[in-house]
Amino acid sequence: MRQIDHFISGGAGTSPVRFGDIMDPNNGGVQARVALGDAAVLERAVQAALAAQPAWATTNPQRRARVMFEFKRLVEANMDELAHMLSAEHGKVIADSKGDIQRGLEVIEFCCGIPHVMKGEYSQGAGPGIDVYSIRQPMGIGAGITPFNFPAMIPLWMSGPAIATGNAFIIKPSERDPSVPVRLAELFIEAGLPEGICQVVHGDKEMVDAILDHPAISAVSFVGSSDIAHYVYHRGVASGKRVQAMGGAKNHGIVMPDADLDQVVNDLTGAAFGSAGERCMALPVVVPVGDDTAERLKAKLIPAIEALRVGVSTDAEAHYGPVVTAQHKAKVEGWIQTCVDEGGELIIDGRGFKLQGHEEGYFIGPTLFDHVTTDMESYKEEIFGPVLQMVRAASFEEALALPSKHQYGNGVAIFTRNGHAAREFVSRVNVGMVGINVPIPVPVAYHSFGGWKRSGFGDTDQYGMEGIKFWTKVKKITQRWPDGSPDAGNAFIIPTMG
Repeated sequence: MRQIDHFISGGAGTSPVRFGDIMDPNNGGVQARVALGDAAVLERAVQAALAAQPAWATTNPQRRARVMFEFKRLVEANMDELAHMLSAEHGKVIADSKGDIQRGLEVIEFCCGIPHVMKGEYSQGAGPGIDVYSIRQPMGIGAGITPFNFPAMIPLWMSGPAIATGNAFIIKPSERDPSVPVRLAELFIEAGLPEGICQVVHGDKEMVDAILDHPAISAVSFVGSSDIAHYVYHRGVASGKRVQAMGGAKNHGIVMPDADLDQVVNDLTGAAFGSAGERCMALPVVVPVGDDTAERLKAKLIPAIEALRVGVSTDAEAHYGPVVTAQHKAKVEGWIQTCVDEGGELIIDGRGFKLQGHEEGYFIGPTLFDHVTTDMESYKEEIFGPVLQMVRAASFEEALALPSKHQYGNGVAIFTRNGHAAREFVSRVNVGMVGINVPIPVPVAYHSFGGWKRSGFGDTDQYGMEGIKFWTKVKKITQRWPDGSPDAGNAFIIPTMG
């Protein structure tokens, strides 16, 4: 059986003692096993990073950029291999896997400009003969703890800025689909990155805790559920680390009465059900404003949802594939039943979906609820599956309040032709990322990604200039070159620039 090992100092790790099963979501069988590491495994990676990072930090940024350029070329050349590898373990369809890789690669493209974004600031003549300037330096060793739902994009979001700025970087991917991060680390070496600068260690909570506690790791980036994000943030900070921890989401799509409903339905079906709803930027809640809007929207949604094709990850005609594990399938179906029990009107029930020839696969059909209310637990919590809940609002103000008051504040979208309504919504909504007629408002790579409230812990976002800020520390220098005429009388007075 295929075995996924750690990737330490440019090669496979050794002596694994624990393993986890990697399932095939399309048929329910075990397709591989992954080594689960511990503090000893992490220590080997840290020692390799400590040996390699000082020289990488002093490599000029233009040469580091050249590695990024070559890495980008190699990922593009191996796109088909990576996409099939990703789909085989995650279950998302091939086209979606390629999108996963491409969105991560766009961050690498941004990192190709690292010589520019690493420039500091300079003030000549800040005082008599005094210049003040600042420089950005790497943190040292960083680590990324990444989720199962984007096994290429999120490791690239983290590793690109961390490595380009001169850090060594250790990835701890999800043990459910770990192959792509290992292959990406191999491609980094092939692109010219020194051994020890990008490494991959596998594991469960034992490895996570080892990362959070290790004194040589200066910064940790995490994406996952909010409860774990909260844990990672507080334990990491308590260990003296810089931590950014992105959590869960319950993104809302506000549909105003003047919205183009045909476009809304097209956007909603993709945003709610694409990748089987396993996205933190999915749109699982739709909020039509007014009952007339709700009825017109529902009449168009039902046939569109019923026409969705669920298939294996290699089915080019499928809109989405299976969820990642049997346990996750059971969890999502449990939330569907909870919503029924709470009084939600089940319009389309995706439970019990069976794909011929793949009856043991982890498939869930698309599910639609109407008349969901804010007191329902199924509304309050993240379902993370192909389930769309309709929450009706009587007015713009009521619709605005729903995402603003929700515990999560990752993303939100408003669909309207009214520029004033959109502008008012953007100004007032208490959510970190907003789309106007854009259902999945993930910012481009030269901006930054991050939510508010329980969707994000820490004060910096992913990638873009926020990513550069996170993976570097600023050193401030005040310099003077004496002219041979010391002013001894002022030596004991606090310096001023007057």
